[in-house]
Amino acid sequence: MAQLRFQALGELMNRQPKEVVFPSTKATDYYGELVFNKDSMAKYLSGDAYKAVKVAMDKGESIDRKIADNVASGMKAWAMEHGATHYTHWFQPLTDGTAEKHDGFIDYGDNDTMIEAFSGKLLAQQEPDASSFPNGGIRQTFEARGYTAWDVSSPAFIMGTTLCIPTVFISYTGEALDYKTPFLKALAAVDKAAVGVAQYFDKEVKKVHTNLGWEQEYFLIDQALYQARPDLMITGRALMGHSSSKDQQLDDHYFGSIPERVTKFMIELEIESHKHGIPVKTRHNEVAPNQFELAPIYAEANLANDHNQLVMDLMKRIARRHQFEVLLHEKPFAGINGSGKHNNWSLQTDTGVVLLAPGKNPKGNLQFLTFVVNAIAAVYKNQDLLRATILTASNSHRLGANEAPPAIISVFTGSQIADTLDNLAERITDQKMSPDEKTALKLGIGRIPEILLDNTDRNRTSPFAFTGNRFEFRAVGSTTNCASPLTALSAAMAVQLTEFKADVDALIEKGVKKDEAIFQMIKKTILESNPIRFNGDGYSDDWKVEAAKRGLTNITSVPESLSKYLEPAAKKSLISTGIMSERELEARVEVEMEKFTKKIQIESRVLGDLAINHIVPTAVAYQTQLIQNVQGMRDIFSEEEFDALAGPRKELIKTISAHISSIKAKVAEMTESRKKCNAIEGETEKAYAYDKEVRHFLDDIRYHIDKLELIVDNELWPLPKFRELLFHR
Repeated sequence: MAQLRFQALGELMNRQPKEVVFPSTKATDYYGELVFNKDSMAKYLSGDAYKAVKVAMDKGESIDRKIADNVASGMKAWAMEHGATHYTHWFQPLTDGTAEKHDGFIDYGDNDTMIEAFSGKLLAQQEPDASSFPNGGIRQTFEARGYTAWDVSSPAFIMGTTLCIPTVFISYTGEALDYKTPFLKALAAVDKAAVGVAQYFDKEVKKVHTNLGWEQEYFLIDQALYQARPDLMITGRALMGHSSSKDQQLDDHYFGSIPERVTKFMIELEIESHKHGIPVKTRHNEVAPNQFELAPIYAEANLANDHNQLVMDLMKRIARRHQFEVLLHEKPFAGINGSGKHNNWSLQTDTGVVLLAPGKNPKGNLQFLTFVVNAIAAVYKNQDLLRATILTASNSHRLGANEAPPAIISVFTGSQIADTLDNLAERITDQKMSPDEKTALKLGIGRIPEILLDNTDRNRTSPFAFTGNRFEFRAVGSTTNCASPLTALSAAMAVQLTEFKADVDALIEKGVKKDEAIFQMIKKTILESNPIRFNGDGYSDDWKVEAAKRGLTNITSVPESLSKYLEPAAKKSLISTGIMSERELEARVEVEMEKFTKKIQIESRVLGDLAINHIVPTAVAYQTQLIQNVQGMRDIFSEEEFDALAGPRKELIKTISAHISSIKAKVAEMTESRKKCNAIEGETEKAYAYDKEVRHFLDDIRYHIDKLELIVDNELWPLPKFRELLFHR
């Protein structure tokens, strides 16, 4: 292993940046050329088919078989002109990635001749094997049938020589087996609820879109060094490794000059993203060494999430061409910043109004306050559900580690909005307002644009922060499928807006004027959700104490957090809205519990193997060298000189021996604990057992290995060290 390490370092010394072939035209000339977008549809589809697809995309209506055949024919012609030979239904199962099964554009024609064929039936629906995907007990192993169905709202695209058709993935009996199906339902639910409230202010509003702007953080590691670290290859993170003498202390990497080799990778990634219609715009160095960020312009949430899944795939493919490996794990290296994926979330009407942006007059600002207050209340009532969507085995290493928001869910509004909300709550009465009160209130609301627009500071310690015209869900991890947290957020918002409208309507029926009814419900909502608002330091111990007093939960255990999916508040948001059935929700929890268990299980197996088969033999070899050195010293020095000189080396030998013994003992204990946990049948019970009985060994064993790394001869150490992994160029 030590030889492999130094071979990798030697390869790194000779590494040259890969040349990138720039397109001969500007980005806007080739943007979306690999996407079957509206421009391509207009060219390759009949007029009726094009109109039908546009209606389906805009209004969610279905497409009949005849139209589907026309679309399939045009899509095939377009794809083959771009070099496609196969097609696939591209879906998002409950794993950490996407899935696809490729079929060729060939079939038997007349007289058994071969033809290129692709029908509306094949476009609309496929039947991949569902038995081996996570299902939480919905399917038995021998029950293989599952269906993928075309998501018309997300355009098809070409990857290599394959036409990829975004789809949902459901079981034979109709239950969702993916992230997209409940996400689409959640977006429809919040659309319906938001339209009802938005029509208080503008009767012309017929649809409310959810927008998403994600910010993807990641690490780039040299491929040779990566391949010399089995833990990185198998688990995505370094299970051992002492911190480098220098890492991010000087903040010199953050927003610094991007290394040439990395720039070449970024350029190619941006070119490919633009060809696939992904509006990536921002690139920069992040806080930790060799950590970077990529961010697009916001887009409709379902499309934006598909873009993110595609970008993560593109990143891995393109990185390898530049002899890099991408690490998307939330905490690949202990002691330095991990990676998140901030989800910037907003709502926008079909009339072009961003509902979370201050308006230009009192009416617009009343609408703005209505939606902001309801968003805060939705988070308050569903804090445990939102945490459950983002507290994974990998993200649990990052949350609360003085680099990311804590596990306590809170909302940052900035002082100006906080003052506005507090003033409104104090001034609005439950009785009929006098003309003077109305005038004063409208004057106060009318000043909001001057005070708030582009004047809200950012709080990096807040899990859910208002940032001017949107909320930023900062606690989301870098590997998370954005559909998961946004499904929960959309569901919570749909329920909250529905209840708000029902209460306002009830007041109006009692004779209260519409604006007064809205003001009264705003006050009630502000007061009810006040505990979730916090503008201070989320890292501080004082906040933990204060949060507990406010009744906010601070759950750091992944199984405990996942269990909150089945609490009444979560069920109200997800089940009462029709987004999930109780069976689907229970199955999803079981899948996540099993996923947590397996990830800890894999990490413990990898660590045990490396510890016993690589680290211990290396430490023993160095210990043997020291023993031989001490024995040789006895032949050279007098007994008095020997005692003085050999003493420190004897102590070092004893220290090494103690660490070796501890590693061997703890690996044996970890293995036995794992065996006992594996015998537990229920996935929830097993996850709790792994969390309590196995997971701590990962840190216990690592402690002794990292101490040995500081002692053992550098020439013998088998694994690339952090200083080598993080400071290559």
